[in-house]
Amino acid sequence: MRVLMLSWEYPPHVVGGLGKHVMELTPALDRQGVEVHLITPAWAGGGREGRPAGRPYVGGMTVHRVSPPAQTSGGVFYVARQTNDELERYVEQLWPEVGGFDIIHAHDWLVAFAACALKRSFKIPLVATMHATERGRGGGYLNGEMAGVIHSTEQWLVDEARRIIVTSRYMALQMQDCFGASADRVDVVPNGVDVTGFDRYEGVDLSYFRDLYALPEEKIVFFVGRVEYQKGVHTLLEAVPRVLVQCPRARFVFAGRGAELDNLRRRAGELGIESHVLFAGFISDHDRDRLYRVASVAVFPSLYEPFGIVALEAMAAKCPVIVSEVGGLKEVVRCCESGVTVPPGDPESLARGIVRVLTQPDLAQSWAATAYQLVRDKYNWDRIAALTAAAYEQAQTGR
Repeated sequence: MRVLMLSWEYPPHVVGGLGKHVMELTPALDRQGVEVHLITPAWAGGGREGRPAGRPYVGGMTVHRVSPPAQTSGGVFYVARQTNDELERYVEQLWPEVGGFDIIHAHDWLVAFAACALKRSFKIPLVATMHATERGRGGGYLNGEMAGVIHSTEQWLVDEARRIIVTSRYMALQMQDCFGASADRVDVVPNGVDVTGFDRYEGVDLSYFRDLYALPEEKIVFFVGRVEYQKGVHTLLEAVPRVLVQCPRARFVFAGRGAELDNLRRRAGELGIESHVLFAGFISDHDRDRLYRVASVAVFPSLYEPFGIVALEAMAAKCPVIVSEVGGLKEVVRCCESGVTVPPGDPESLARGIVRVLTQPDLAQSWAATAYQLVRDKYNWDRIAALTAAAYEQAQTGR
């Protein structure tokens, strides 16, 4: 089977979970015998390079990095619309060269314009993975005219797709509630993680690295992700003084960039907790993985989270996790079995969860061991690729 995959994100341009998902899924599909041609805009310096026509082989599949328009105007919707015209033109030239495709696979609304046009031009099935929704990001509302336009584009993509892939049961319900998609068109295929990247640190002394972030007697509470309101970072910060009452040697490390960063710094000053909080900004994947290994707990207090791949990463690193009871997070983490879950937006409950993990390390490590095994068994990329390939087969056969 030959698949034309369209994604707004691919390394070196990775903003969030979508980019990570595509990066890991494509070589896993190759191991399933699926030939993938990934079409992606050449953002972040990832221009045409390698083999002729800019199609270097990565992980057994072909990456086509397409130069976006030299000049774009307007906001993200208009930039996406203009860039999609370039993606569509590129594929129209590529199609006869490779002998055509069996399936088009689009990731989210940002590539919907090209995906739907190509589906109609070449009359082949379209599969869409919906990683999030505009209504979900808005807390259940469409906040403004642009949000309404993006929602309409999502609706269009869902309507055009023969199969819809989502990463959680929560998102499957959103497809029905937000877009009226019938349940028999929706496939739940979770995100995944490769544990081997974390297993390499087993038995390695990381004390020198840990010393960069905390004193030896301090216990690290770690957050990594976009520093945005929907990620619940403000809830974690408000929990800090409550935790310090019982665990005065706790050290809170916030890693990531985003719109809320200045607000968090200002609020930390107001709360008088600057000496216990480190805003690390952007960190490399290598440093992120090592922080998972040296942290006492990783906390993901999101208000909205379709899946939460960061939680899987922490679990793969055998780091105890605390997550909000929202979206896909509450499907991944089972409370008091593979981690701790708390109500979203509740600093008091979050503080109690953190204190429990910090003061009962043996129990927390037993949960982490269970979580690690769950990741190996259920959230590995080969299983996820097999489920994705099955969705392709259903799209082709109509069954």
